[in-house]
Amino acid sequence: MTGEGLVADERRRLPGRGAWVHRDPACLVKAERKRAFPRALRVSGPLDTSAVRGVVERLATGV
Repeated sequence: MTGEGLVADERRRLPGRGAWVHRDPACLVKAERKRAFPRALRVSGPLDTSAVRGVVERLATGV
């Protein structure tokens, strides 16, 4: 997480708190709808998920 946004840590090496996300874009939509990221990361307010969305979509299409 940087500032108000999430960072996709594909190598699983960044320090700090993390949250797992499936490669299925529908799971990301569901997590956003349920406000799972702020709860899992123990922050208040909305978070920008655009970076994570890009990685999830890329992994889902196999590119």
